[in-house]
Amino acid sequence: MTDNNLDNDNVENSKAPLVSHLIELRDRLKWAVVAFFIAFLVCYFFAEHIYGFLVKPLKDTYQAMGYENPRMIYTGLTEAFFTYLKVSFYSALFIAFPVIATQIYKFAAPGLYKNEKKAFYPFLVATPVLFVLGASLVYYIIFPLAWKFFLGFQTTGLDTGLAIELEAKVNEYLSLVLKLMFAFGLAFQLPVAVSLLARAGLVTAKGMREKRKFAFVGAFGVAAILTPPDLISQVGLGVPIIILYEISIRLAAIMERKRKENTDDDPDDPDNPNDTDTSVRSNKENIIDDIDDIPETDFSEE
Repeated sequence: MTDNNLDNDNVENSKAPLVSHLIELRDRLKWAVVAFFIAFLVCYFFAEHIYGFLVKPLKDTYQAMGYENPRMIYTGLTEAFFTYLKVSFYSALFIAFPVIATQIYKFAAPGLYKNEKKAFYPFLVATPVLFVLGASLVYYIIFPLAWKFFLGFQTTGLDTGLAIELEAKVNEYLSLVLKLMFAFGLAFQLPVAVSLLARAGLVTAKGMREKRKFAFVGAFGVAAILTPPDLISQVGLGVPIIILYEISIRLAAIMERKRKENTDDDPDDPDNPNDTDTSVRSNKENIIDDIDDIPETDFSEE
């Protein structure tokens, strides 16, 4: 009966913290959604210009190959409209990401140690920067090479009697562009992911070095899945992943050293061998051992 009363008291005492956490989560989600909605409205107003920016590599490749007045088509009545909605959605997600990430961090921050809070600041900055670097690589280098390769399959019909020309659809082009940009952007998050895992002690630099050959094979396997079936895109993604993997090994080694230093210096860390509670427990155990070592006296002999 006493145990049931204690359980009921614990439930009653936990209601207030639970409700406060839910209120905090609601507020953080509210600001994230508001930021995304405002960014979406702004991006939809400029959706045509954003799509024009995305289609510019194809237009420049057409003109470089001597094609005049290139065009794109849409075959569904609502295709162009939903294409602009998709452009606005992903653009707004990118623009609002700093606000969304900040709200997530503020919700999780109270449960982190002081050194863990400091460790997250660089990652909040590095994540969008690395994503932009990956998207820029594919936009300025991979797109021109890949589009030139694909446009090379067009024929004038002089040899076969039947011309083969590209009629690119606006929706299919956007899907391909977004797929490549997100593939490169996410691949460039490898150092961030490895650094977090290394700081948590889930991966080590030594283990990553031992599995380097498997990682290289996996890099090109991932590139083959995420990119179109052309050698340019696959190599263009596979090689940066390998370079980022090597950088991640160095970062993992740095994170291991910092993790060890923070564990030794932070008295609030439960893993700290210098923790006061641990020392007290150790002293108590030593005292008990000393008491056990005292020889017994037989008072009956007196």
